[in-house]
Amino acid sequence: MKTVILAGGLGTRLAEETEIIPKPMVEIGGRPILWHIMQHYAHHGHKEFIIALGYKSAVIKRYFLEYQTLDDNITVNLATGAIQLHAAQRTDWLVHLIETGLNTMTGGRIQRLKPWLQDETFMVTYGDGVGDVDIAELLRFHRTQGRTATVTAVRPPARFGGLTLAGDRVASFTEKPQLGEGWINGGFMVLEPAIFDYLHGDATILETHTLDRLAADGQLAAYRHNRYWQCMDTLREKRLLENLWQSGNPPWKTWA
Repeated sequence: MKTVILAGGLGTRLAEETEIIPKPMVEIGGRPILWHIMQHYAHHGHKEFIIALGYKSAVIKRYFLEYQTLDDNITVNLATGAIQLHAAQRTDWLVHLIETGLNTMTGGRIQRLKPWLQDETFMVTYGDGVGDVDIAELLRFHRTQGRTATVTAVRPPARFGGLTLAGDRVASFTEKPQLGEGWINGGFMVLEPAIFDYLHGDATILETHTLDRLAADGQLAAYRHNRYWQCMDTLREKRLLENLWQSGNPPWKTWA
């Protein structure tokens, strides 16, 4: 099953990094967050990706064009120009890098990919969020629902500690509970071809124009994910993910 990764946005809330590179290329542990997302899907057996490009797309294209070369030992014959790669192990992913427009909205990017999806069930996620979502269980859940779309519902960690009040007195203080917020769409979506009936041009926003209509039509299911999930919208969240990676036990790392 193909996995679409939305990687074309401007990433304005992470401007400290995205003035130079697109947000999916911001590094965690020396690797783009895009790589972490793809590793997760590949670990679950899904190794064909369609990357929906937009802002600074050349940076992402260059990364994959040079992926094997920069990751392995190389012998260069300066006399002949011959290059030999000494790859211990090849990454067996198939990656389609597709231009979907600089200013296209999320729903519009998916619509532009219709020729690549060949009327089949496919998965979609964002290029800026990681989690330990069980992809096999997500797909099983989607198939049992019989609906056009399934989103993975997550409860992000609260930004601030909480207070329990007894009148004017603080009875207790809770330190940033992991499940401190309401349910939100965390990406890791599964879509049926009927989704294209809900997409109408580049200005279509997946989250409002499309998912809202699907919900109203009873065609949107929610797979509850109660374990780890984290987006990377701000520099603070980027540093949080980096610290978790450097700890040696990042909770989204499901691969060996």
